[in-house]
Amino acid sequence: MPTSIETETATASETEALGAQLARQLGPGDIVLVSGELGAGKTTFVRGACRALGVEGAVTSPTFTIARRYEGRMPVSHLDLYRLGDLRDEDPALLADELAADRVAFVEWPEIGAPAGLERERIAARVRLEHRGGDRRRVRIER
Repeated sequence: MPTSIETETATASETEALGAQLARQLGPGDIVLVSGELGAGKTTFVRGACRALGVEGAVTSPTFTIARRYEGRMPVSHLDLYRLGDLRDEDPALLADELAADRVAFVEWPEIGAPAGLERERIAARVRLEHRGGDRRRVRIER
């Protein structure tokens, strides 16, 4: 049964903590869709999730590289579709390695287009971040 929470964070650390909380419930093959305007805190949320999954080192936005891979307790893919345009007409194998069943995948800007290989049954959560002024964010997580 789907569940959802909506809360506000006042600092980047609190936003990371929400990401970590969600990550503790994820397993290989899970996909998390992360949306929000530019600067809404999407990568901050993913950074917290990666830390909870055992990723050490820098977790940065993959805007210009499209995808980054991290190693922790399980492999993690972090995708940013902002620069890709509409993916509905793309080759289904385009993102297959990043959305593989052996890894957790976080997809920023999923509304750009439904990426090939993004099976609905593998979507573990949808996260929406909104600016609330200063460092405050409203975060909605639907599972």
